[in-house]
Amino acid sequence: MSSPMPRPVVSAELAARKEFTLRGLLIGVVITVVFTAANVFFGLKAGLTFSTSIPAAVISMAILRAMRDATMQENNIVQTVASAAGTLSSIIFVLPGLVMIGWWQGFPFWLSFGICATGGVLGVMYTIPLRRALVTDSDLPYPEGVACAEVLKVGSGDSADAADSVESGGSGLKAVLVGTITSAVFYVVVQTKIFASDVAQYFHVGHKGSATGYDFNLSFALFAVGHLVGLWAGMAMLLGAVIGWGGLIPYFTMLHPGAGAAADVANGAWSTYVRFVGAGTIGVAAIWTLAKLVKPVISGLSGAMASSKLRKEGQAHTLARTEHDMPMGTVGLITAACLIPVGWLLWHFAQTSGLGSQAWLLTLGGVLFVIVLSFLVSTVCGYMAGLIGSSNSPLSGIGILVVVVAALMLVLGVKAMVPADAGKALVAFALFITSIVFAVASIANNNLQDLKTGQLVDATPSLQQWALVIGVIAGAAVIPPVLNLLYHSYGFVGAPGADPAKALAAPQAGLISALAQGVIQNSIDWKLIGGGAIIGVAVIVLDEILGKTCKTARLAPLAVGLGIYLPTSTTLMVVAGALIGAGFDHFAERRSAKPEATKQLGVLLASGMIVGESLLAVIVAAIVAFSGNNSPLALVGEGFGDKAEWIGGVAFVISIALLYRWVGRLGSAIRGA
Repeated sequence: MSSPMPRPVVSAELAARKEFTLRGLLIGVVITVVFTAANVFFGLKAGLTFSTSIPAAVISMAILRAMRDATMQENNIVQTVASAAGTLSSIIFVLPGLVMIGWWQGFPFWLSFGICATGGVLGVMYTIPLRRALVTDSDLPYPEGVACAEVLKVGSGDSADAADSVESGGSGLKAVLVGTITSAVFYVVVQTKIFASDVAQYFHVGHKGSATGYDFNLSFALFAVGHLVGLWAGMAMLLGAVIGWGGLIPYFTMLHPGAGAAADVANGAWSTYVRFVGAGTIGVAAIWTLAKLVKPVISGLSGAMASSKLRKEGQAHTLARTEHDMPMGTVGLITAACLIPVGWLLWHFAQTSGLGSQAWLLTLGGVLFVIVLSFLVSTVCGYMAGLIGSSNSPLSGIGILVVVVAALMLVLGVKAMVPADAGKALVAFALFITSIVFAVASIANNNLQDLKTGQLVDATPSLQQWALVIGVIAGAAVIPPVLNLLYHSYGFVGAPGADPAKALAAPQAGLISALAQGVIQNSIDWKLIGGGAIIGVAVIVLDEILGKTCKTARLAPLAVGLGIYLPTSTTLMVVAGALIGAGFDHFAERRSAKPEATKQLGVLLASGMIVGESLLAVIVAAIVAFSGNNSPLALVGEGFGDKAEWIGGVAFVISIALLYRWVGRLGSAIRGA
């Protein structure tokens, strides 16, 4: 789709270490193909995708250990390539909308590949100048990036903290393995239905038509993310959840009473009203975040340009390995090369959709839209991923904001100049251009996480950036045929001719396509998004006050927005992990002879929890995809549900208590220097 990419050039010092190898790239591509297929199905069915970096790192270590001279940095390249599976797969949150509105009857390979490849590569390019601002010079926790780095360090036996005797004495490896095995076993038991997947309770409040509730997802991975993001990110999400489920849902269900079970009433209000309020809060928080990042982004760009200048002057050897980004000239060339096929895609779509009279306006305006919105969403997504992790970052919220802006631009600039019956074509164009920007967002949502991992394992950023480009192209080639296969096998809810009994839900695509139609047909409720914006402003003011009056307490506005936007099945377990993790760190400070080493063991335990559940999620998703059975491991029927909640909930609490007690004792056994 674009002109040939220049070959990565590295100095002799960089090339001396095995890192960017052919075998590593091939292993990464194979893992990408498998994980992409699993993630596409999982996302269309459940509305969730999972980060594949850590599972890819574990698989890579197992494979490369059987080969000679494997290094931690080569393993890192494999997981970097494969991480495209967990990110580019998120295009399923938008692209199926074109089928749902009846515009496409399948997924044309070259058009779909073009959207994924050009948007994905642009996502890589846009995150390169952001690396210094959001990774190198930032204190964002990057939970999954840190976890992946710890897994790589322990697996290779290479640790900068060997003096603390954590990894070198085998304690770190024990913590990762125990966390991995426990979360994997628990996940398998959940799939048998003997343990419930969550503990939830919904109830009517005030009068029968009003309701609310809570839902704790019994997920070791979500719990571990909470430990890794820290106390105040968890508290910000809790505040958002309280606003959403303690205030907004009772309010909306009181205004619009619903018939039926309390769970249906509460979740209906969340889906119909509260998500849009959360999107408004996220939008304002995103704008505020961008404003605060202007200075560090400019500083990062200046640093990147200075590094490029040193390379041109033959002084590359004076730069630290971790400062070798892809040259800015190459970044600019690849970006320009990607914008050519983007322009062609928009021109082709305009010509074939009946909007040919405005093809030039749609093409030129569309390319400008992609350039500007892509950079903005790259910054916001990178920040959100750094704050709470890629898997929990609300990409669909970004999709909502982008499709609303795209549809508004079409209404204001194009609608009056096309025939009255062109409304459906405008909706399709809004979804099409949103898909391109969303591909950028999905890659940016993970790339900085990968670059954080690279920073922690002494990897070369430029080599990781080339690996990401390769992973994007591999993922882009897999997604269209997998989407076609699933569409023709199952169909999507809401698509013409789909069988509701077996159709895949694809909830985000349905919501985003409905939004595009609502804006263009002027049927959207702007009061919801405006109300969310007001909440966002209030939280920003509160956060600034805390920043000036407290040493550690902060309430990140984006995290509060996430708490409103995401269901409690995602947020509450993250909050629980943040609280328990903070308690464990407090214990380490007071009781351990080497508190930092003990805290590190807690991080490694949490990393293992993410590894175990992530690996099993991939395996189970593959079994579901190939068997056609939604519950292939179930041993009991639906009637066991109430008992499963009690058994699963108690087992989860006991497991967490035993794990932290064990890892605390492991830390206490570490002798002082």
